[in-house]
Amino acid sequence: MTGPLRRAAWNLRYRWRRVFALCVVGGGVLAPFLTDLWWTLPLIWFLGLFVVLPVLHTLAKPLPSSDDRSGGGEREGTNDPALDALRERYARGEIDEREFERKLDRLLETEDAEVAERDRDVAARIRGTVERELERVRE
Repeated sequence: MTGPLRRAAWNLRYRWRRVFALCVVGGGVLAPFLTDLWWTLPLIWFLGLFVVLPVLHTLAKPLPSSDDRSGGGEREGTNDPALDALRERYARGEIDEREFERKLDRLLETEDAEVAERDRDVAARIRGTVERELERVRE
């Protein structure tokens, strides 16, 4: 029983906009039958989807953290442990600015070489696929 309840709780937490929209549409369809007024359908749909939902979405947006001073730019932690270690060594004063710049340049050069090699591999695979297709078409 915990599986369906956990799934429902997750859906309400992360997909609440969809659930709210479905409730608004359902309520809009039921409103004319319950009130005998045809204009309640577009009224409920308009108020629910174009007024209430955007307001709730704006209120539910997470606030930016106070330690993010760069305004959404580069974050302190990266996915590259070598770059993080280099930054830590520089922050502790183990290396000076010139050595930091030199090691950073070397690190970025090797990263660019890895990206270029990966791109060459992808290009070679695409080229091979195109050549096989051309051979198949020629036959």
